[in-house]
Amino acid sequence: MTDTGRDEPSRAERSLAERSPAERSLAEPVEAGSLRQAQGAPAVEITGVDKVFDTRSGDVQALEAIDLTIAAGEFVSLIGPSGCGKSTLMRLVADLDEPSTGTVTVFGKTAKQARLDQDYGIAFQQAGLLPWRTVADNVALPLEVHGVASATRRDRVAHLLDMVGLTEFADRYPDQLSGGMQQRVAIARALAEQPRLLLMDEPFGALDEMTREKMQADLVRIAGETGAAVVFVTHSIPEAVFLSDRVVVMSPRPGRIREIVTMELGPDASSGTRAGRTEGLREERAFFDMVTAVREALHGAPVAGARGVETR
Repeated sequence: MTDTGRDEPSRAERSLAERSPAERSLAEPVEAGSLRQAQGAPAVEITGVDKVFDTRSGDVQALEAIDLTIAAGEFVSLIGPSGCGKSTLMRLVADLDEPSTGTVTVFGKTAKQARLDQDYGIAFQQAGLLPWRTVADNVALPLEVHGVASATRRDRVAHLLDMVGLTEFADRYPDQLSGGMQQRVAIARALAEQPRLLLMDEPFGALDEMTREKMQADLVRIAGETGAAVVFVTHSIPEAVFLSDRVVVMSPRPGRIREIVTMELGPDASSGTRAGRTEGLREERAFFDMVTAVREALHGAPVAGARGVETR
């Protein structure tokens, strides 16, 4: 070990005020809406996107003529039949695959540059936690990979575990947690670097209904606290309605945007806030109306007169 002579405190020992701006931003709690993009580029902009896969049996067109813009801070769900390209579309945004034609930008950057800049976090149906690492260490992993100082990591992890309600479980291992708790760890890890965009591919699909509804309420709160835009893939119409500002309904393969249904759920609808998304919402007439509108759009039935429907 190198002897520094202790002339200067290490970076990890410096007070928060003495750290670099990047370190401070990771250590400080996030104020509501602080991650919302200023007026300018949307969170996601997809223009004229097709995706064709080259398979042994020939070309398979997964997506066709996709045009979609998602605003900063907006929660958008993608819903459609199995095989319609929902997850493929998310993979294009995440730069895990490339479009055959068209463009995808994230906060005005290419998807690749947004990935390199850690502008988004991602969570899948399986939590994907490392079993040999504690809850705190799993959440800290992205910060370790990018060389964030240990003191800063501790502050940020403590804040995230408090946000997802797992402070008392920081020293537990994944196999000591329920499925819902593991998903909360995965969400905290996805938020570790304070991304402006959160990509979620059926993260609650394997959970029981009671846990799933609790996780939905938690996600509404977390999205509100961080101000991050969210793109959420689901097969559940009630889940999409409860969570979203807009629901993008996709057609069977090749996946196209059939309709975009804007959620109109009570007094907060016009202000674009999800503050009113409490458990009581699930029993309100407006909620059932929106579930019906999305269901009709999904099944291709006429939705004449349904409020908030944008036909593509």
